[in-house]
Amino acid sequence: MDTSFLSGANATFIAEMHRAWTDNPASVDQQWADWFSSLGTLSDDVEAVPDWGSGPSKIIGANDPEASIKAVAKGIAGDRVLMAGDVRSATLDSLRAIMLIRAYRIRGHLLAKLDPLKLGEEEIHPELDPATYGFTEEDFDRPIFINYVLGLEIATLNEILDVLKKTYCSTIGVEFMHIQDPEQKAWIQERIEAIGNKTDFTDRGKIAIYEKLVAAEGFEQFLHKKYVGTKRFGLDGGEALIPGIEQILKRGGQLGVKEVVIGMPHRGRLNVLNNVMDKPFRAIISEFLGNPANPEEAGGSGDVKYHMGVSADRVFDENEIHLSLAPNPSHLEIVDPVV
Repeated sequence: MDTSFLSGANATFIAEMHRAWTDNPASVDQQWADWFSSLGTLSDDVEAVPDWGSGPSKIIGANDPEASIKAVAKGIAGDRVLMAGDVRSATLDSLRAIMLIRAYRIRGHLLAKLDPLKLGEEEIHPELDPATYGFTEEDFDRPIFINYVLGLEIATLNEILDVLKKTYCSTIGVEFMHIQDPEQKAWIQERIEAIGNKTDFTDRGKIAIYEKLVAAEGFEQFLHKKYVGTKRFGLDGGEALIPGIEQILKRGGQLGVKEVVIGMPHRGRLNVLNNVMDKPFRAIISEFLGNPANPEEAGGSGDVKYHMGVSADRVFDENEIHLSLAPNPSHLEIVDPVV
């Protein structure tokens, strides 16, 4: 059983532990025995059940009873004995905090800082507002037990919000909670939250990224000035695609990848052809002029430049990879199933 009292099953767990204490006070941890004793006439509330009744549960002992009892006692009581009202308040705080954390995992990308020019109006998202979950200004500095969610055992609401905003509402939005595969979803979540969604690049890595961004931007700027109004489906605004693909290929080579086949739409294809597939710039310019990229291709299909595919061999850290960018007709990515 989840040893955190954040699990809804733990209300039943505590009630069952109270029944065990009633039968034999020595059967539970001393902290719990003292607490149950302190309840006095309130002890009947621990066993409160709905009018329609319910059968007795049996969850203690499902895993390790000693570990479960000690963990719950530590999480709720710490080094002191809590009264019933304190336990309820602490449990509600924790449940609300977990609901807020989940909301940021699902919707946090909606508050990501993706509009540096402030051209759009900032939308309000009630599900990301602590007040939606019953928190008030007086609650922001109160310690809340969250059982190492976000890597923290106990944190104030201010601390929780600080971590959530840095992780999910910074300059990179992350939308992943729709993924159906639990392992894939957990993989992304762990890697995002472990580093606060901020990678510490080496100086060499930063320079490599910068060089690729400059190459991608320079490519688009040149074509825009030289061939104004010519269809090119530029990568403007998405230049990060180029260093992103480069890193995937480099890491893939380190892991033993020998061949990569790419399917993609028109947008950014010319940039990928030049900066990833190493298609010569002069060949692309020749196509802009209405000529074939190579003389031997004269009299061919006559297809437009942003439908073209190409193959190339590239070396990343002494690892050679064969790359293929599949031709793609019209505005469809119909080639993707083939890829």
